[in-house]
Amino acid sequence: MVRYTPALFLLTVMAAARSSAFSMTSPSATRSTLQMASSADTPETLPEFASDDEYLDYMKSVSQLPKGFATGTSDATFISVEAPGLGNLKIRATVIQLTEGPTDNWAACFTSNKFPGAPIKVGRKRLAAGGPIEALVINNKVSNVCGGGDGEADAELVCAAVAKALNLESSDLVLPSSTGVIGWRLPAKELAEDVVPQAVKNMQSESVMNAAEAIMTTDRFPKVRSITLSNGARVVGIAKGAGMIEPNMATMLSYILTDATVPKEKLQSMLGSVVDDTFNCLSVDGDESTSDTVVCLASNQISEEVDLDEFEAALKHVSKGLAADIVRNGEGTSHVMRVVISNFPGTKKEARFLGRHIVNSPLFKCAVSGNDPNTGRLAGAIGSYMGKYMPDADTSKVSLTLGGRCIFSEGKFVLEGDKVEKELSKHMQSAEYGDSTNYPPHQRFVEIEVDFGIEGTGFEDVSVLGSDLTKEYVVINADYRS
Repeated sequence: MVRYTPALFLLTVMAAARSSAFSMTSPSATRSTLQMASSADTPETLPEFASDDEYLDYMKSVSQLPKGFATGTSDATFISVEAPGLGNLKIRATVIQLTEGPTDNWAACFTSNKFPGAPIKVGRKRLAAGGPIEALVINNKVSNVCGGGDGEADAELVCAAVAKALNLESSDLVLPSSTGVIGWRLPAKELAEDVVPQAVKNMQSESVMNAAEAIMTTDRFPKVRSITLSNGARVVGIAKGAGMIEPNMATMLSYILTDATVPKEKLQSMLGSVVDDTFNCLSVDGDESTSDTVVCLASNQISEEVDLDEFEAALKHVSKGLAADIVRNGEGTSHVMRVVISNFPGTKKEARFLGRHIVNSPLFKCAVSGNDPNTGRLAGAIGSYMGKYMPDADTSKVSLTLGGRCIFSEGKFVLEGDKVEKELSKHMQSAEYGDSTNYPPHQRFVEIEVDFGIEGTGFEDVSVLGSDLTKEYVVINADYRS
């Protein structure tokens, strides 16, 4: 077991550079970024941890905020109008402020769900207007989606409270996000009058850790990723997400902060591309949320020019890490699958859909949960997708690999003998979490490779992450609102 110690950190970074879940855009930019890694940065593959305290200490060590940002959190209780029998429920608010004034350099990507939350509608208006942003406000417990009353007015009321508490010129400078129960009305009055003012009083500029913890709902642990650029700028991201995880994107909220100066148009283009290659390449349960949001804010406090290729690689580095953390943190998850699709006879988007089809197969997810190498379920999931969506594609050269062992080639399984069965099961067991629930003890995957054998297409490998399906997932979602 490789345990986290500061002395091992830089070696971990170097090793992680050779073990990527998603392909990076620019190899040279990637090398430049990783060469600047320090003990304040996260590698692509985190160290192993023996306890939740050890994990939290590590998270705190990599959570230094970029220049020009402050975060504050607070909580209160409310009684749901829709479910008063549940009594007093806790709700938290997080405020992220650009302390040196508003920025024009910000970007956002939102859910494609046709029943978006009110904060998504407000966010889209802010993005379309092209104006600056000076603060974010995020609440948990209630998603402000299709509830009673006027959800957008409720979101704007909370934004106005943030603007007042921070003495901003306009509430249009505040971008809202909500996550939690769908269909409940947002307790906007409680948030505006009690929670937001206290969160602003609690503002600090040292660490993003308080925000990473405050945005959690059914998450088992906070998620922070960070990297330092060659010009000294930092890129720091946090995320929440445990269920309703199949992005385009999923519930799934992520906020990426940088003190670099990156033009708005470039930032939006980069973020869209990075989201496609990271957050849109994962699934926990196949349900797409109504509240998905990824926001990137640049405070412009590092005046030295940034290498845009290096910045994009850093943005992908942080996003890729957060995407993996979200799946590893999935509700009831005990294994994480990594499906790599190569030499595919189609588009990158189609390959992502195939990967998500595999990791969303209930039968295969259950097999992985039980460390049962029921490889027929894997082949069945692939055949189902190809027959339904790409019936004319050539599948005659498909080979399948599980845990580094070829299990299917030239239309036949290669599974003779108990030794192979035990080897495959052992691989699955090695990726299992055991009884750990409040921290990720390791970063191992159930490794699956799907090679269509069609060479010369110039197709870039696609990696998709997914989780198994456990009894605990059912228990969590059966009792979610209470």
